[in-house]
Amino acid sequence: MTSAIEKNSQLEAEAWELLEESIIYYQGKPIGTVAAHDPESDALNYDQCFLRDFVPSALVFLMYGKAEIVRNFLVETLKLQSHEKQIDCFEPGAGLMPASFKVHSKGNEEFLVADFGELAIARVSPIDSCMWWVLLLRAYEKATGDLTLARQPDFQAGIKLILDLCLVHRFSMFPTMLVPDGAFMIDRRMGVYEHPLEIQVLFYASLRAATELLLPDGDGDSYLGKVNRRLGSLKYHIRNYYWLDLKRLGEIYRYKDNEFGKEIVNKFNINSESIPSWLTEWLPETGGYLAGNLGPGRIDFRFFALGNLMAILASLASEKESQSIMNLFAQRWQDLIGYMPVKICFPALEGLEWRIVTGCDSKNRAWSYHNGGNWPVLLWLFTAAALKADRTELAQAAIAIAEKRLFKDKFPEYYDGHNARLIGKEARIYQTWSIAGLLAAKKLLENPDHLELISFAEGLEVPGCSV
Repeated sequence: MTSAIEKNSQLEAEAWELLEESIIYYQGKPIGTVAAHDPESDALNYDQCFLRDFVPSALVFLMYGKAEIVRNFLVETLKLQSHEKQIDCFEPGAGLMPASFKVHSKGNEEFLVADFGELAIARVSPIDSCMWWVLLLRAYEKATGDLTLARQPDFQAGIKLILDLCLVHRFSMFPTMLVPDGAFMIDRRMGVYEHPLEIQVLFYASLRAATELLLPDGDGDSYLGKVNRRLGSLKYHIRNYYWLDLKRLGEIYRYKDNEFGKEIVNKFNINSESIPSWLTEWLPETGGYLAGNLGPGRIDFRFFALGNLMAILASLASEKESQSIMNLFAQRWQDLIGYMPVKICFPALEGLEWRIVTGCDSKNRAWSYHNGGNWPVLLWLFTAAALKADRTELAQAAIAIAEKRLFKDKFPEYYDGHNARLIGKEARIYQTWSIAGLLAAKKLLENPDHLELISFAEGLEVPGCSV
């Protein structure tokens, strides 16, 4: 009889084999992984390497001691970075990293073709690619001890271009980044425009990474000064204004509106009637989370998993808040985990609200895809956040659920339904980041020291100005 340990080892070997089959080669060197290997569906752009998709694969390679592919990826994608002075005639702004790239050939010559969103559905540029790139550069350095790569002049210049893009002067009163709808993992219209949590957390984490990677010589000191000033303001802003628990909800409920002046309570003019009816019953006594979005007259009360989990890893959420987020997962397990970890956002938009907010997006129908679907790739983030919050039992339970279905279901891209009982209606199978998500989660659980690749200790930022 095959023991549980042997079976587990066989399944892990199977997943690793699938990951290796997804590797893209360029000029004889491994450079990334395709998005999916689905023999039953048209390739579309799933045969390309997406920068955000490659992150869990890269972490797996680093944790397995196979860093060459990650180094090659970092080197070649840096060459693809946009160096245009401004957005003009549909050209990407300087510092922007592509959403994806593909290897093309002409005769004996191979070359890379990047997509900055000009080929994407609805032509959305990726705001998050450059942030994930900086975080992956830091992870590579921590995993290998190679301090020379990030300190090369072209890498220092690339980091500064990204900072120029993110720290640019703008029409805004807040330290957060103003972004269009669908410019990150949720890459379709979902009402996530303005100041979405996911981008603010990635922004904060990439700024933290930049303080470790930038050299203080030349104009490095000037950049480090700008970064540190923004870090303090951003941390203060997110912790004070995005946080939601029953105490905070009670304060919002009693807000007065249309206040004027500096010393006011309702700084964003939030109307208490905007609190959705589901929230007061759903939010547990000991649970809380960071709101999905915040702007003038607006709080998006939906729970977005990636932003909250990454906030724990980046120590943007305080230790107390991190425990509250994990308490929310534990006490609303069926809603946020269900039959396949992890639900991307909760609850789904339905009915007239779905029609207005998504533009009647058939792929984002209620409890599907970005609109309340469950994404196996988020398992690695959930595991990492649970380990950082010392809630190992939650990580173990989530991995056990995923293992029961992922191999049988051929690693789908996402799952549908309130509790994720159905394979996604349009989900690709053998989705690479679903495979990597499981492998990364298991490797993190096996050796929590790997957390240092993607997590940050509590920062010492001095609180900056915030409205």
